[in-house]
Amino acid sequence: MNLRDLRYLLAVAQHRHFGRAAAACNVSQPTLSSQVAKLEARLGAPLFERTNKWVAPTLLGEEVLVHAARAVAEADAIVALAGARDPLAGPLTLGVIPTLGPYLMPRVFAPLRRRCPALTLELWEDTTDAVVERLRRRQLDAALIATPVAGDDLVERPLFQEGFLAALPPDHALARTGNAVTGDAVDEAALAPDLLVLADGHCLRDQALAACARPDPGGWSLRATSLETLLNMVAAGYGTTLVPALAAAVHAGRQDVIFRPLAGAGTGRLIRLVSRPTFTRQPALDALADQVKAVTV
Repeated sequence: MNLRDLRYLLAVAQHRHFGRAAAACNVSQPTLSSQVAKLEARLGAPLFERTNKWVAPTLLGEEVLVHAARAVAEADAIVALAGARDPLAGPLTLGVIPTLGPYLMPRVFAPLRRRCPALTLELWEDTTDAVVERLRRRQLDAALIATPVAGDDLVERPLFQEGFLAALPPDHALARTGNAVTGDAVDEAALAPDLLVLADGHCLRDQALAACARPDPGGWSLRATSLETLLNMVAAGYGTTLVPALAAAVHAGRQDVIFRPLAGAGTGRLIRLVSRPTFTRQPALDALADQVKAVTV
């Protein structure tokens, strides 16, 4: 039993004629008659009385038609509901890493709301492994991360390349070089002796260690759990660090931290939008990706 056969029943009941019912359903009369006969055989009783001139439902047929009409109406309602769903409306749950979210998302929210007023971003900020795991469990719709993902169950689209800057205490030897406008580029390796990094689980930690060619400090007690704490440690003279460009732009007015460009070409990270290939609201992801690109040019 399927919806097509139930529609055939309703058409026969409406037109009281197999030929006219077949025409209304855009099928041949033998096809419609055969399907109705198969349904009657499955139910073990006739649903229509037939003569050469007319067709009328049996008592059982009248009862079946009530349920058939209800089933078809509910199916049509489901189709209508799906068709009316705007992919750019409703919540979009987005994972974002802590070294990106506070600096990128304030730039994105307002213009994205103007572009898609019915779309609501719901953020979940956590480390890369945590947001990717939630994405795989369908607890998130997408995620903004800075490292590639393994496996073929997720797809990623590159959004923008974010460079790193050196963050130095004002009295650091590397901060005193250059001029006040542009500053001299700092060799990453020169930062290694007193480089501060984030705690385990933050991708920026591994990227900073790799860029400065510094071994993992292991149980070093000065690892921070947030970029804000890391910058405050730099300001207090505890050491140096690498800071993503968006975060450096937010803190550019600080007098207690000096930012310098890096000598290494291309030192930075690629920001990606990651999602499941089966996610059905791709236009929402397209709008988000376009807006992120627009504010990071």
